[in-house]
Amino acid sequence: MDHHPHSTAGPRELQMARSMCWHCQSEVAGEYFCDRCVKVQPVSKELDYFTCLGFPRRLTIDQHQLEAKFYELSRAFHPDFYQNKSAAEQTISLGNSAMLNTAYRTLRDPIERAEYLLDLEAGSVKQIRNSPPADLFEEILELQDTLNEYRAVERTSATESTLRTKLQSERNMLEQRQRDMEAALQQLFVQWDALQDRGEATSQARAERDRILKEMREHLSNRTYVKNIVSDLVSTIG
Repeated sequence: MDHHPHSTAGPRELQMARSMCWHCQSEVAGEYFCDRCVKVQPVSKELDYFTCLGFPRRLTIDQHQLEAKFYELSRAFHPDFYQNKSAAEQTISLGNSAMLNTAYRTLRDPIERAEYLLDLEAGSVKQIRNSPPADLFEEILELQDTLNEYRAVERTSATESTLRTKLQSERNMLEQRQRDMEAALQQLFVQWDALQDRGEATSQARAERDRILKEMREHLSNRTYVKNIVSDLVSTIG
């Protein structure tokens, strides 16, 4: 008898790459395994990560539920179960597992999850801000001058000590600013989820959706810029 993970678990729905089984050509109704020949089926490459792991496009996800779903699917697709299967089944198992791993890594991190949702809903978030946030413009320019001066001074000198203290203060300020941005993002996450839960299709709801996505993109972009500056500070002053 051909044993496989599907034999002990109940039916689990997941969008497939095709409507017909790749092996026996019978109709596949969205389960991981063909009911007729019990061969594993490939997960659609077009499937978004939220759907892949069985979650709606919300930004507040229960980490325990996410982890439980990930391990459930991992057991179904893990390559160890397919070592004695055909080359085609091994390839499908590897592809499904790779997609699941990527989906899980993306959704378990709140910032990556938000960036991914923006990618789905409003286009890619590939552009990393290359200019300071407007309210930090002057401070960042001054900070860059101080960093350049610090790199040029002799170590263990009084000037070096003074500049280090100033840079540490700037680092503390920027880290607090980063935390403030993350708090603002959390508020936007709640607003987005509430809007999704209402499921309204009115013009007002669409305008609210666009506003939230725009503000989310702005905060994520600002956070990325500030985070990069903090990383530069850390690598320079330790």
